[in-house]
Amino acid sequence: MNWDQIEGNWKQLKGNVKQQWGKLTDDQLDVIAGKRDQLAGKIQEAYGQTKDDVEKEIDDWQSKQNESSWSDKNTHGH
Repeated sequence: MNWDQIEGNWKQLKGNVKQQWGKLTDDQLDVIAGKRDQLAGKIQEAYGQTKDDVEKEIDDWQSKQNESSWSDKNTHGH
């Protein structure tokens, strides 16, 4: 799933984001609104991680969204 798709489906994906980064509040997730740079900044603030670490975590999370079954459309194959 590319970032445009994540941004477009942010409402559905917010729960997945919260599972991954539980310190982020619903208000923060609304402010982030699917913007990757906003997400990275909020994660850095909440967890005190470096930008590089956060970017790697987001990449890992993003790749998992391709495999997740939140949408039935593209759940089979890669």
